[in-house]
Amino acid sequence: MLEFDGQVVIVTGAGSEKGIGRVIARTFAKQGAQVVIADLRGQEETAKLIESEGGKAFPIELNVTDKASVDHMVKTLMDKFGRIDVLVNNAGISQKVTVADMTLEDMQKIFAVNMFGLFLVTQACMKPMIEAGYGRIVNLSSVSAKRGGGIFGGAHYSAAKAGVMAFSKNLSREISDKGVTINCVCPGLINTEIWKSLPEDLVKKVIDDIPMKRPGETQEVANTIVFLASKEASYITGEEIDINGGSHMD
Repeated sequence: MLEFDGQVVIVTGAGSEKGIGRVIARTFAKQGAQVVIADLRGQEETAKLIESEGGKAFPIELNVTDKASVDHMVKTLMDKFGRIDVLVNNAGISQKVTVADMTLEDMQKIFAVNMFGLFLVTQACMKPMIEAGYGRIVNLSSVSAKRGGGIFGGAHYSAAKAGVMAFSKNLSREISDKGVTINCVCPGLINTEIWKSLPEDLVKKVIDDIPMKRPGETQEVANTIVFLASKEASYITGEEIDINGGSHMD
């Protein structure tokens, strides 16, 4: 049992009904955390769901690509709770397009959310963590960053998620001695609505390439993130944890 009683945990991109973020937020709440649901939309619904399950949730509108929005969130949370213990950078977007058909605008949009937004939120949240001498940052990368693409995203998505890993490792060297750990998780194929919409022949091909012969579940991703964000993971930093059923092995 990983205890988060009294801790304030931010999960970005947790408003979507079908995304991994909502499951991550609910899992933290079940461990006693005060979970901040930070998203452009759906944050109120996620918060109500968590509260109906007996958890504690605080919804707040957040545009990760807007520094003013990020700074407002951090100020609001510090004024209300006086602390930020955990940040999960889950917010992200993808696009399936070939490099030949990709536009500069496509590249900029993917990087704006997946890389630059992650930077803005991390930079703002790590300051109170450093002052407190404690913090956990978990960033969502992807198996696509390691194997050069996957099923859903294009080269710009793979590049942005690879940037997340490099950024996290560098930051871990900068601030881990201040009590703040930074780690990544790299999910492979996860059982979401996108996966369920794939053609049957593609589904079979993908499953055949996974040693465990199944997609991962969102709860399995959430469980790993919660562990990395816990006090029990105190000597883990700068790591990238694969959650892919063996489809990619380092």
